[in-house]
Amino acid sequence: MRILVVGGGGREHAICWALKKSPKVTELYCAPGNGGIASVAECVPIQVNQFEEIAQFAIDHTIDLVVIGPDDPLSEGIVDHLEAKGLTVFGPRQNAAIIEGSKVFTKQLLRKYNIPTAAYESFERYEDAVAYLRRQQAPIVIKADGLAAGKGVVVAQTLDEAEKALHDIMVAKVFGESGNQVVIEEFLTGQEMSILSFVDGETVCPMVPAQDHKAVYDNDKGPNTGGMGTYSPLPHIPQAVIDESIETIIKPTAKAMVAEGRPFRGVLFAGLMLTPNGPKTIEFNARFGDPETQVVLPRLKTDLLDIFLAAVNGRLDQMEIEWSEEAAVCVILASEGYPASYPKGLPIEGLEDVQDSIVFHAGTAIKDGGVVTNGGRVLGVTALGRDIAEARAKAYADADRIRFQGKHNRTDIAKKALV
Repeated sequence: MRILVVGGGGREHAICWALKKSPKVTELYCAPGNGGIASVAECVPIQVNQFEEIAQFAIDHTIDLVVIGPDDPLSEGIVDHLEAKGLTVFGPRQNAAIIEGSKVFTKQLLRKYNIPTAAYESFERYEDAVAYLRRQQAPIVIKADGLAAGKGVVVAQTLDEAEKALHDIMVAKVFGESGNQVVIEEFLTGQEMSILSFVDGETVCPMVPAQDHKAVYDNDKGPNTGGMGTYSPLPHIPQAVIDESIETIIKPTAKAMVAEGRPFRGVLFAGLMLTPNGPKTIEFNARFGDPETQVVLPRLKTDLLDIFLAAVNGRLDQMEIEWSEEAAVCVILASEGYPASYPKGLPIEGLEDVQDSIVFHAGTAIKDGGVVTNGGRVLGVTALGRDIAEARAKAYADADRIRFQGKHNRTDIAKKALV
């Protein structure tokens, strides 16, 4: 089969890496891809928002399946566009991708179907939001309604900080149209957990759980990023809690989407908080998480293409999906200054010295035959091991072998699992 993956980050590198292992894949393309994806797939210079060009490429190259990686094109309706051209696509249609595209929609859905989540109110007018905020207590969470590259959520420790975040989002429009509405949400305490699931309507096949590290610095300090590292499994979280999350949150949400006439097909990502009162929903994403994918897919034993095909053909309920008992740890190497402004085009050295890890490229490019930095999160160094400690040791040893000017990484990824 001939496969086209749409996207160009670490998530798409992991998807391409996993698909490449399938004996059924004869041709693998990625649009636009990146410096690392080029080693496993043929990169095509088409951007993720160029729907017409993607469709034409897929038709011209008799592509059997198009796999959509990022959130933006899903929210903008790429699946509907490609399906209208007769193409087979793995990913949710626009009316289902709203579960990530609008936080207000999702909170209202959860409230309507009594699915556990943080208490909240949503606002379209800045003045109303400020008036409500001043009656609350800190810490408190402010969320831009729309997509904001993983940076549209502010956990404010003081009401002054919360008011500044509100002003930035709704008045200064730092996230553009995504800030037309906001959600003001109670601050939940507990451990975070991510569960990605293959979903086809009401059929939910959960993947192994992972835990992401959002803050840029050690000990969860500093601003939120798209994710600085992740690990799987979560030995410190009881299986009963994981099962409860699936039964009380993920499966009911898939059912709710069907009931709303928005059946979800693709990967549903649940960001959860394990509170003293049980698991609660922080957010849903309509696609593979980045960097969670970089630890989840290396643990997948079943052919990823078979799962994709089962989902698009309505046969996901017949799939037996197998997972490795091994642990996986991914350490993100970021550019100096990320998540704010950062330089690009810096040479990366030491990739050939990596011994025990898979290096997923997130923000890289090829320049004069060498690999250079081309993003905030540059590389994800993923290692497998008998347990978290072994995988972690391997990942950090290899992370140290890679060099570029201003390289920054957290040193405490997966430490919570070693307690």
